[in-house]
Amino acid sequence: MQREVIKVHRKGIIVLPKSIREALSIEEGTLLELRVENGRILLEPLDLWGKVWKCCSGSAEEAEKELDKEEEKFWRKRG
Repeated sequence: MQREVIKVHRKGIIVLPKSIREALSIEEGTLLELRVENGRILLEPLDLWGKVWKCCSGSAEEAEKELDKEEEKFWRKRG
């Protein structure tokens, strides 16, 4: 298990260390799901593309449209 100590900045901003970003292929624009379980903060990359391919048996274009819908739904829930 990789561990890092990070600081919470103004307005709750945190910076993920480069080693963690690289290990999880997190880059600018990557969506992360945050949840709290048993007093712990858990962050996981949100793989909408994988979710779409599991539910879509059509073309790549159809899968991409489904992905766009899922992303819109995701942001509406948090808006």
